[in-house]
Amino acid sequence: MNAAPPDFDAAFLEQFDALLAWRRDVRHFRTDPVPEPVVQALLASVSLAPSVGNAQPWRLVRVRSADLKARIAKHVDQQNRAAADRYADADQRAHYLSLKLHGVREAPELIAVFSHEHPDTGHGLGIATMHEMLRYSTVMAIHTLWLAARARGVGLGWVSIVDPATVRAMLDVPEDWSMIALLCIGYPDGPCATPELEQRGWQAREALADRLFDR
Repeated sequence: MNAAPPDFDAAFLEQFDALLAWRRDVRHFRTDPVPEPVVQALLASVSLAPSVGNAQPWRLVRVRSADLKARIAKHVDQQNRAAADRYADADQRAHYLSLKLHGVREAPELIAVFSHEHPDTGHGLGIATMHEMLRYSTVMAIHTLWLAARARGVGLGWVSIVDPATVRAMLDVPEDWSMIALLCIGYPDGPCATPELEQRGWQAREALADRLFDR
C-alpha cells in the first residue's frame, strides 16, 4: 500500500524556492574533506532521479586516485586554453581567461558522470524516437545530486571544458558510456547567491518572458 504523500506546506515551499535560488555552480572550494556519510547520502540521492523507462542510465565514477585527479586537472587546463582561442576579440579572450572555470584541484571530491547508451534496464521504453532521453535522464540525476548537495551546505561545480574521449580513456570506462559531466564537490569557499559569471560581467540572467512562447 502506498503511503500518503507529505504535506508540502508554505514554509517548505519558501525554503525550496530558496534552495533553487542558492544552487550555484561552485568553482571556489575549501580543501577540507566532505564527511563520507554526507558523500554517501549525496550519491544515494541520485537513485531518486526520474529516468526514461526507469532505465537509470547514469554511471558515476568517483575519482579517488591523486594521480588521476592531477592528470584530469592538467587536461582541463589545456582544454580551457584551447577554448580561449575561439574568441577572436582580444578583450573577450582576456575576459574568458580571467575567469575561474573549475575547481578540480581544490575540490575534495571529483566524480565523472556517464550515461549508458544501451542499458538492459528500461527495456527500450521511451527511447524509440528520442534515444537522447537516456542522456537527459542522466542530467536529471545530476540536478537531483546538485540540489541534495546544496541542501547540505555542499557545493557542486559542473566542468564541461574537457575532451570526453580523453577523460573516458583516463578512467577506463566502456565505449558505450557517453560522458555527461565532470563534477567537483566540496564545501564552498564562501557564500554566493548570484552566479559567478553574472558577477564577473560575462552573462547575466535574462527574463523568462524572453524565453516563454505561446502557440
